[in-house]
Amino acid sequence: MTDVTPQAQPDEQPDTQGETIGATGDAQDSTLEKDPADWVSGDDPMTAAQRSYLDTLAKQAGEELPADLSKAEASQHIDRLRSDSGQG
Repeated sequence: MTDVTPQAQPDEQPDTQGETIGATGDAQDSTLEKDPADWVSGDDPMTAAQRSYLDTLAKQAGEELPADLSKAEASQHIDRLRSDSGQG
């Protein structure tokens, strides 16, 4: 999972004409993706959604992971496990 932060100013709408989100599975603008190590909240504990998804992926991969991961660590494991399973 990646942390996506809008680049536009609060009053300014980004130019999204022709872009899509969702079903394509790929972000149209890779500049919006941040390395989890650079997240402001990356050191916070993983979210409940991350924990649930990571639990599912780890079980499918036959792995055990620590339950006290940060948001950034959880995101990196999710990306790795998805890639290893061919989902990412």
